[in-house]
Amino acid sequence: MNRIDFSPYRRTMVGFDRLFDMIENQGRANPGEKYPPFNIERRGPDAYRITLAVAGFKPADIDITAQANLLVVKGQKPEESVDGEMLHVGIAQRGFERRFELADYVRVDGADLADGLLVIDLVREVPEAMKPKKIAIGGNTLTVVDGSIEGDSAAA
Repeated sequence: MNRIDFSPYRRTMVGFDRLFDMIENQGRANPGEKYPPFNIERRGPDAYRITLAVAGFKPADIDITAQANLLVVKGQKPEESVDGEMLHVGIAQRGFERRFELADYVRVDGADLADGLLVIDLVREVPEAMKPKKIAIGGNTLTVVDGSIEGDSAAA
């Protein structure tokens, strides 16, 4: 695997250590892990959806934990007794753990399990204090700037 040297950037960019560490460690964390398969979808400027294929798992078998900048999805099936003798086992029965790094201010909005697909909706909510503000010259009035993509500068 080709390694990228981030040291020139580390010398000149202050406060991006976590980003560089995350990029460098991404290749080391479970390099061959492909179970369960998943999709990540952008549903709007501040909305995302993660869909995991977890056929055979019940809602009680899945644990979703959201921490600061980290989403962990774990699945563990309890031991089940079968009435007959299994001749072939082709459906995955093993447990799993998937980790997703989340950007600042991204939170889990909801989760649903249907038809073997676990759907986790995420939204980015920037706090009022972090939104850009218009500052009037010669006055002390601050108004929040509309953050639309088209570049509208209408005050909210």
